[in-house]
Amino acid sequence: MRNKNVIRHLGYIRKEDRNKLNKHDSGVVWFTGLSASGKSTIAHHIEKKLYQEGIRVYVFDGDNIRHGLNSNLGFSDEDRQENIRRIVEVAKLFVDAGIVVLAAFITPFKEQRAYIRNQFKGMKFIEVYVKCDVDECIRRDPKGLYQKAQTGIISNYTGISAPFEEPENPDLIINTQKLSIDESIAKVIDHINKIDFF
Repeated sequence: MRNKNVIRHLGYIRKEDRNKLNKHDSGVVWFTGLSASGKSTIAHHIEKKLYQEGIRVYVFDGDNIRHGLNSNLGFSDEDRQENIRRIVEVAKLFVDAGIVVLAAFITPFKEQRAYIRNQFKGMKFIEVYVKCDVDECIRRDPKGLYQKAQTGIISNYTGISAPFEEPENPDLIINTQKLSIDESIAKVIDHINKIDFF
């Protein structure tokens, strides 16, 4: 529970002021999908493209976040919940700072994704489902994590010993089994432009 003695201090510069300075709006593009589906790869390519266009943009990646901010968290249900809560709160600060956040996290549960969407209510937000079936993700397995999960070295691993609840109403679906990296990037950029994200 929030301490009643902690009172928010409002500054003189608002998100709208920072967006005006940057000459673009800020918001979140949240990539969800299985490990090895291509979330981070797509996010980092889009970051480079937007950066080259003068957009202030930053990628939040599941593995990278756990090296610092969330290095004290494991993979229990409680720790996964806290992992997402912290990411959301930092992402909100980045949006307030005028930055476009590209967040690449498995976020396997419908309840999690509903919580995330609700937290960004009133802000620009896109949920992208990076779709790829588990057999293809296992075949790719760039970090060898699926192999470890299959042999029991890693427990509670999404897609193997933990469920992934497929998104029912994402804003955009990118099927990386059918689309190349370039096609996937173009589809996300087209969607961003179509809804006048910036």
